[in-house]
Amino acid sequence: MSGPLPPDPAHERLTRLWQAHRPAGPWLPWDLKAVYEDRWVRFHSLPESKRYAQDEAEYAVLLDRYNTVLDELFAGGEVYVVTIDWADPAEPTQWSHHRRALHPEGTVWTTLDKTDDPDPEFHTRWYFHADRRRWRRGCADALLRAAADEGLPGVFFTDPDLTRIHHPYDGGADVVLPTPEERDRLRARHSAWLSAHPSGY
Repeated sequence: MSGPLPPDPAHERLTRLWQAHRPAGPWLPWDLKAVYEDRWVRFHSLPESKRYAQDEAEYAVLLDRYNTVLDELFAGGEVYVVTIDWADPAEPTQWSHHRRALHPEGTVWTTLDKTDDPDPEFHTRWYFHADRRRWRRGCADALLRAAADEGLPGVFFTDPDLTRIHHPYDGGADVVLPTPEERDRLRARHSAWLSAHPSGY
């Protein structure tokens, strides 16, 4: 595996913010619920907590749910769209070709080495690819649909100040708000989309 790529100057501000929030960051998006538990909420993407869409009507439901929350987080503003891959961009895999086709605007923002496993064979370098765009409903539907189908290693959306984060995946989305109070208001507006489990998972 080659060394880290030089950072894209366009993403340096995002890196500084992430380090200010969490010096050990960036975090993989599925870890956000533990890191920001007091500001986190999970919404299911289909009725009755169904995990995968089986027809276009169900895809329409999950895209509407994703976009409704994304609109409430980002409407009228800009977002960073971040996709993740474990393949070195200099040695892409078929998986990373798929990620790049879905997110051609993304350039390498930063890397994260996961070395928790005692076996070096299972150490992984994750590459974070980002672009900054004006949010509009539907502008990321291809990425959202791929996330719902487990077609991406990871994707998330954040505002330029890194205070609101939306991580879609198969079955739902994890959302982080700036304060517990804002999280509670969002959760109340979409209470029908919550997990029935007491933990909210």
